[in-house]
Amino acid sequence: MKIGVPTESASGENRVALVPDAVSRLVKAGHQLLVQSGAGDAAFFFDQQYQEAGAAIVPDAAAVYGQAEIVLKVQRPTDDEVALMPSGMALIALLQPLTNVDLAKALAEKGVTSFSLDAIPRIARAQRMDSLSSQSSVAGYKAVLIAAATLGKHFPMMMTAAGTMPPAKGLILGAGVAGLQALATGRRLGAVMFAFDVRPAVKEQVESLGATFIEDQAVSEEAETAGGYAREQSQDEQQRTQALIHRYVRDSDFVITTALIPGRPAPVLITEEMVADMRPGSVIVDIAAEAGGNCSLTVPGETVVRHNVIVMGPLNLPASMPTHASQMYARNVSSLLDLLIKDDQLRLDMDDVIIKDVLITNEGRIVHAPTLAAAGAG
Repeated sequence: MKIGVPTESASGENRVALVPDAVSRLVKAGHQLLVQSGAGDAAFFFDQQYQEAGAAIVPDAAAVYGQAEIVLKVQRPTDDEVALMPSGMALIALLQPLTNVDLAKALAEKGVTSFSLDAIPRIARAQRMDSLSSQSSVAGYKAVLIAAATLGKHFPMMMTAAGTMPPAKGLILGAGVAGLQALATGRRLGAVMFAFDVRPAVKEQVESLGATFIEDQAVSEEAETAGGYAREQSQDEQQRTQALIHRYVRDSDFVITTALIPGRPAPVLITEEMVADMRPGSVIVDIAAEAGGNCSLTVPGETVVRHNVIVMGPLNLPASMPTHASQMYARNVSSLLDLLIKDDQLRLDMDDVIIKDVLITNEGRIVHAPTLAAAGAG
């Protein structure tokens, strides 16, 4: 099949959907690869490398969309890109259809068969395709580096002739993939780490990384959905959770917040009152900023100082580490292609839970049940 990779058009997006190694593997499998000139430059993968891997370099996005049967992207397409898509083309990207219902409608109207990698089910067989996990791992790692570079204290204990400096205390809110990577990174840098999550099942993972798991009656077995994500809490649960978090936030030198609920705004876990209780110079890195943030004072895309606390709302952290993030994403998307393409044809086996969950539009309509529900609600 003809597989195309355009340059990402979103502002600040440095990743690319396929790296040369992935291109080489797909070419050996018999596919034709079209890569827009410069598509990998921001991730330090250059046209010559793609050519050596067997891809044809095309001049612009119009050439990719005009020739490819399947187009691979990282970010969702812009309106201009959708306009370039011919009927019958297939698209794989991080579409976030629950919060981009108009895009799903536009793709259906264009007759595009679309797949959203952020809808991959969290089952063992799908782990190789789980781009949310791979990119969250990058975000969790980078968030701690940002905290360490911003905090006016050492992370590890320092014993010097000028005195002994105690280690920094770090709190991670949300012990999913990003949170666990943040915990591991904080520990490697020498900080004393604590973590909170509403799902008690993650306690063992937290403790295996040498961190302390915070728990009380706010944590319950029912807090996890069938897909492995945290469910939205009731108002009473939120109040108990915030009271627990407050006690640990005020004693922390840095806090990394990672809590997300698919298709919904990020839950507010840190209030202004909590921030006001923190020590001057403390740092909050809110990597849920793109969904509104876990801190009530977060300004997405900005760093602000409130009550002498530095509150950071970085956006798209994986794009700040584009080389490894692209390599991981390329493995995810290549694994999905292996599942979808049989005998040089796109095969949609709707009895396969992975295909059923990631297929958003097909044959001129939205077929993804949660997106249909969101479209109806809108």
